[in-house]
Amino acid sequence: MTESKWVLIDAKGLSLGRVASFAANKLMGKDKANWTPYADNGDFVIIINSAKAKITGRKSANKEYHFHSGYPGGLKTFNYKDMLKKDAAYPLLTAIKGMLPKNKLSNAIIKKVKIYEGEEHPHAAQQPIKADIVKI
Repeated sequence: MTESKWVLIDAKGLSLGRVASFAANKLMGKDKANWTPYADNGDFVIIINSAKAKITGRKSANKEYHFHSGYPGGLKTFNYKDMLKKDAAYPLLTAIKGMLPKNKLSNAIIKKVKIYEGEEHPHAAQQPIKADIVKI
């Protein structure tokens, strides 16, 4: 088992999908030499400025998030713009979760990501390493 590090990602001006795929790879530990699919060898990931991540095309109006209460007529639908107002971390969290393996290990892995809407985060004591993601 390797030592887990803390990685800081600033999502301001970056594509939501690129941030999500980079974070998923860090969370699973795929960038490490001793990666195995059945072990949790990944790092902790802190993502700041999640509300300022950009999306392309008409996704801000057309992309929808669905919630159901379990009762008849209990379907609630939010588009991307409304979801950012309600919970700015949710679109990024669901994108990351969709890129993780579909097994019990993903429940443990997703707990290692911390997403914040603004610049501030309470993890300064962990001395996170700032990650560089290529802007495209």
